[in-house]
Amino acid sequence: MKRFSVLLVFILAAFSAVAQTDTNAIAIPAETNMPAATQTVADTNALAAPAATNTVAAPMATNTAVAYPNTMATAETRPMSLEDCLQEALQHNLDVQIERTVPQVSLYNLNATYSDYDPVLNVSGQHSYDKSGAVFENGQIILPTTSKEDSFAAGFSGSTPWGMTYNVGDGSKSSPASIGETRLKKSAGTLFTNFDNSSGSVGVNLTQPLLKNFWIDQPRLNIRLAKNQLKSDEQGLRLQIITSVTAVENAYYELVYAQENVKVQEEALTLAQTQLDQDRQRVQIGTLAQLDVQQDESQVATSRANLIAAQNTLAQDQNTLKSLLTDAYSQWHGRDIQPTAALTNAPLQLFDLQDSWSKGMARRPDLLQARLAVEKQGIQLKFDYNQLFPELDVVGSYGFNGAGREYSDAFAQINEANRPFYTYGGQLTMPLSNLGPRNQYKASKVTLQQLLLKMKQFEQNVMVEIDNAVKQAQSDFQSVEATRQARIYAEAALDAKQKTYAVGKATTFEVLQLQNTLTTDRGAEIRALANYYKDLANLAQQEGSTLERHHINIEVR
Repeated sequence: MKRFSVLLVFILAAFSAVAQTDTNAIAIPAETNMPAATQTVADTNALAAPAATNTVAAPMATNTAVAYPNTMATAETRPMSLEDCLQEALQHNLDVQIERTVPQVSLYNLNATYSDYDPVLNVSGQHSYDKSGAVFENGQIILPTTSKEDSFAAGFSGSTPWGMTYNVGDGSKSSPASIGETRLKKSAGTLFTNFDNSSGSVGVNLTQPLLKNFWIDQPRLNIRLAKNQLKSDEQGLRLQIITSVTAVENAYYELVYAQENVKVQEEALTLAQTQLDQDRQRVQIGTLAQLDVQQDESQVATSRANLIAAQNTLAQDQNTLKSLLTDAYSQWHGRDIQPTAALTNAPLQLFDLQDSWSKGMARRPDLLQARLAVEKQGIQLKFDYNQLFPELDVVGSYGFNGAGREYSDAFAQINEANRPFYTYGGQLTMPLSNLGPRNQYKASKVTLQQLLLKMKQFEQNVMVEIDNAVKQAQSDFQSVEATRQARIYAEAALDAKQKTYAVGKATTFEVLQLQNTLTTDRGAEIRALANYYKDLANLAQQEGSTLERHHINIEVR
């Protein structure tokens, strides 16, 4: 009987070693290889993955594994690369679509400011009739009269980009070109006296500022501010696209991590379940106490809970990525996004802080917007300075008169241009205290100084953010190799401990402790890989080089 027990122990030890070898198989599935370089991913040259890497290997199926419900089991599977996700986001991301309309509105507003130079056409016509009876006034009898008058006027007025205003009409400021005919009838008993006459004029009136409103006036201020706003809104669109692209990239690699973490937790559950099955057999033959089996059952329950939590995180990360890719979430709800990239290695990238700073100073959209805000205030300051001067204008008019009995007579004389009229001179308008413009100019000057200080502070913050991003990427790159080595050592330690456990020289607690360590180290390795990929995306965002990194061009029409 004793010999039979010893033989059975050796048989169980052999089966344990075979099972452990199967559950720790080091096979990287073909679909987890790093994708080839595409136009949306720059510098994808990757370090070769060590042969011992198994952080993304799927666990071997065993007859003791417990099946758990997967909400994605019936979903439509859609493999997507990072490039595919970025293309979807650029077309359908709601934040991008909203921000895309802002430059369009600014362009329309800019076009509207040119309306100040649109000529205004004025056309009018009038007929009047007046009949009066005889009146005795100052010892005289004023005969009754009947008068009829037809008058017509036309002209246009406007301003020029150099500040001059014009009125093409009869040469005055208030009236356009005009012509009228008057018919007057006087009666004395049965005698009637008729008087008909016609008169008119046509000319032009000009006013040119020499001081106030000379080098910049309100229309030119509005146009320059509108152009500045359009440039700022274009940078705002670029900023939103960079933000959305970075968010998609982070969500994509977070989803990859979540999928790999589910595999890690499945492997942990498989290890715990295998340990439980083997220890139950040992209890049956009397070589192990029941307490050790209870420890195994606790480990299985903990691993199951961790797997459920990992699956829930995976589902949430799926939703996060979907919300960034579509403007019709209900159509994407039933789809299961399967990233084609995998966290198998960390692409080597040389970090140059000075180069990153140069990129940030030249490309950061929010920094460029701050500079445009300074430029905008400079335009306002120039206008406010021009308003300090008095209004000194040169005015002049020139035209021709015409008169006769009929309309044709007046038109003929105007056409002959032998009855000219003209005026020229100047006008000065100057407020005595000029209190408002002087204080407005001082306020604009202080505001410009304030914006310059804010921009300097912004530039300094950008340099700090880039420096932190570079250091974070360097740190996580080193963490990738450190966590990989920790995982390899944990695998070796667990394998050795399981072999000593099979011959009765280790406790169940020690084996379970090493299983937990291995699971933690596997999770830490893929976490470090995911963090490094996200660090590269965040560094590009801080530099403002995200669009160039993914070869994305923006054209504002």
